[in-house]
Amino acid sequence: MARNTEDNEKTPKLTAGEKTQVAWYVARMCKRGIAGEGVYQGDLEAKVERVIDRARKRAAK
Repeated sequence: MARNTEDNEKTPKLTAGEKTQVAWYVARMCKRGIAGEGVYQGDLEAKVERVIDRARKRAAK
């Protein structure tokens, strides 16, 4: 049974290091979310996107 079936086509397989980076950034986003709804998280979202973009480029090779 596949998880996140809608994203499986778009999201490449991540390495252990990339999974760790994404988890770290998501945890930081959660921490900022607890601080308040108006807290800016765009920088962390951009970092997550960069990690996923690198994985896409690697998968395309």
